[in-house]
Amino acid sequence: MNKDQIIGTAKQAAGTVTAKAGEVLQLKELETKGKVVQIKGKFQKNVGNIRDVLKD
Repeated sequence: MNKDQIIGTAKQAAGTVTAKAGEVLQLKELETKGKVVQIKGKFQKNVGNIRDVLKD
């Protein structure tokens, strides 16, 4: 695993928690921010995956 994969996974987890908190508290803005962080994390993790493939 490289740095991008680790950070991306962490961002995805943080985004999931934030989105769920927004859902439970009925705060659409918080829920949306969490989903955005999730997407950014997924993108960063995929960048790390691509780097691994190209490195080999």
